[in-house]
Amino acid sequence: MENIFLFQKQKALMEKKKIIFIMNPISGTASKAGIPKLIERYLDTNKFDYEIKLTEYAGHAAELAAEAKDNHTDIVVAVGGDGTVNEVARAIVQSSTALGIIPCGSGNGLARHLLLPLNLAKSIEIINAAEVHQLDYGVINEHPFFCTCGMGFDAFISHKFAEAGKRGPITYVENVLKAGLNYKPETYEIYDENGATKLKAFLISCANASQYGNNAYIAPQASMSDGLMDVIVMEPFDAFEATQISIDMFNKTLDKNSKIKSFRTKQLRVHRNNPGYIHFDGDPAMTGEDIEIKLIEKGIKVIVNPFADKRRRKPNTLQNAAADIFNQLNDLRSDINRQRRRIKVLNKMILRKLNL
Repeated sequence: MENIFLFQKQKALMEKKKIIFIMNPISGTASKAGIPKLIERYLDTNKFDYEIKLTEYAGHAAELAAEAKDNHTDIVVAVGGDGTVNEVARAIVQSSTALGIIPCGSGNGLARHLLLPLNLAKSIEIINAAEVHQLDYGVINEHPFFCTCGMGFDAFISHKFAEAGKRGPITYVENVLKAGLNYKPETYEIYDENGATKLKAFLISCANASQYGNNAYIAPQASMSDGLMDVIVMEPFDAFEATQISIDMFNKTLDKNSKIKSFRTKQLRVHRNNPGYIHFDGDPAMTGEDIEIKLIEKGIKVIVNPFADKRRRKPNTLQNAAADIFNQLNDLRSDINRQRRRIKVLNKMILRKLNL
């Protein structure tokens, strides 16, 4: 009996896992013509049998991934950017099929959060290791998201981050934020387990992962395994403050900025005065005044990087000090401006009385 058990165990270990690579040939900034050869060269074919399938239209990746899930495929690998990753991932949630990622988009937000290598050969080696974790994902008005979702200016800015590429991200983001000075903030009513809050904001972002992409960290402390999403409210800002916001995004210090209010929750309802756009992982969708966002805990299997530095790079003391000094200066500047306005009002009153 013991020999039979050992034989069955060895047989199970020898069985190859089935992988399907779903590749969007036009996403990202580089040609994918050489990727099939890289897969052939670096994938451990002693462990895996594989197929490569190319997408032909929007939504095709989700169809191919759903078919793979129904066929009990062990791993489906999204080869592309965050849009392709979202399509594949949303088709395999709540299943035994795991998500793999070969990042070759322009932003690669989820891959960067998971500390996956952007080098294609090395990303295939991570798939060979096949270390799978159960991670969280979110849903906004029935649209699954894995990195971030948002509304207001966020529904515009996410696309700009994805387009930044090699065009100097910090300068680019600074210009995008300055463009936002012409964007009129909206009034939102936010409902969570602590009650209702009414506020005016440029954007509201809900983050399951830490960044939009291109290492622009909207929620530096976000985790995909804590059962909570980070909610980020960005208050209206001026041109002076836009520069610091862009610096803080890339320094992982945005949570210290005085224009940012954040909290964690599992479920959120937002009401706004008019219909408008939302985004989920950078993809836009028109929706109504009411927005429902919820987190699904441990709802998707994902191949992670077993060789990554789990400590993650934290902002250094100088970066934190710079952010604190900026915010103190900003508060002081606001106080000075208020005092100036009061003085102007008093001067006008005095002049009116003197004219009498």
